[in-house]
Amino acid sequence: MNLYHKLMDSFARTRVGGWLFLRLVSPMDQFLIPLTNGALNSCIGTEFYHNLVLLNSVGAKSGKKRSVAVLSTSFEGRFALIATAAGHKNHPGWYYNLKAHPKCSLLIRQKGMIPCVAREAEGDEREQAWVAANTLYDDLMAVYQSRVSRKIPIMILSPKN
Repeated sequence: MNLYHKLMDSFARTRVGGWLFLRLVSPMDQFLIPLTNGALNSCIGTEFYHNLVLLNSVGAKSGKKRSVAVLSTSFEGRFALIATAAGHKNHPGWYYNLKAHPKCSLLIRQKGMIPCVAREAEGDEREQAWVAANTLYDDLMAVYQSRVSRKIPIMILSPKN
């Protein structure tokens, strides 16, 4: 882990850092990722760079196209998205969008747009995805979980054949 990643990771673990990533950095990535077909994102120079994807879904209430940059964990040929909202009290909007409209897509660096179908992980699968994400992100998800009383959901996105 390089020094820059350590600094970014430490900042992301703070309440202010989490808020800034959600409110400022993610909107920047919503512009940057599609513009470069996933080649660039705000995490360049960190270990998060390869796992930041653009989730395209349909709004649960509006029915409009929604895009948001999220960290992804490769999980048994699928993608696990952890709905931490950086440790805020409510689930992120994209979680509700996927629950209402499971057909979605991910724009992934060097892979392009991948159509997927989402479902919420439960039981052993949820636990395995949780461990995989915390291993990949050095327990960042556990830090966010410690801030909230809600159980952080995990969405599994399976590529459509």
